Amino acid sequence: MGKKLGFETTYVDTSDLQNIIDASRSNTKIVYVETPGNPLMKITDIKKTAEYAHSRGMILIVDNTFLTPYLQQPLSLGADVVVQSGTKYLCGHNDTLAGFITTNNKQIAENLEFVTKTTGSALPPFDCFLAIRGIKTLAVRVERQCENAQKIVEALAKNKHITKILYPGLKETKGYEVNKSQAKGSGSMISFYVDSVQTVERVLKSVKIIHFAESLGGVDTLITYPATQTHADVPENERNERGITDKLLRLSVGIENADDLIHDLTQALEENNYESI
Repeated sequence: MGKKLGFETTYVDTSDLQNIIDASRSNTKIVYVETPGNPLMKITDIKKTAEYAHSRGMILIVDNTFLTPYLQQPLSLGADVVVQSGTKYLCGHNDTLAGFITTNNKQIAENLEFVTKTTGSALPPFDCFLAIRGIKTLAVRVERQCENAQKIVEALAKNKHITKILYPGLKETKGYEVNKSQAKGSGSMISFYVDSVQTVERVLKSVKIIHFAESLGGVDTLITYPATQTHADVPENERNERGITDKLLRLSVGIENADDLIHDLTQALEENNYESI
């Protein structure tokens, strides 16, 4: 639980609606979820969460960055507001910083417009151009990225150094059926656990085509180490409790040739390649 700018926030695993119900209080105003969640790919049932939130007079905000509007449309599932990073899939080329907020609530839309006008938070023209350019190719990029991700998941499942794969497209994933019911794809974000910290180090130092970087959603495939990058500000004991351990890696799959990406990951995972790097 944390408090900032006068708002008190309670953090729970929203993939289980009961957790949201238990954490809700008489003064709770907003339920904010991300599905699939970063980096553990947990799936939240948007429809059921929206029904509960609305029954209590709360607003549901959904972060749709990982699946984009091409694969999932939370507003049609009951969400009041959708936020997503334009920097990631929407722009798609890792060359601008942007964020998008959409809503079908007139009052919220008017409030957002007022804030934009009075604080000057709108994107400058060139960044708008880059975003529009990216959105034009969103469909073809996402389809290729999803296709590549599925192939990579199948290859990783056969590798002796991989102990567990987190991906919404795997039938053994807890939220597989829910994701299938509310999205038309599994996306191209993959998280996986390896057998040791030494394997983590080997992979991050040995990948050649894949870039060791923190962003995601672009045309280039990036690999990230959540423990020291995206979730470095989370205390170690909390990270471990959530499953964000020092053996977890996150992969944002790009549009390169899938066989090349699989070969790069495979060679990076092999012990005999490490000494020569």
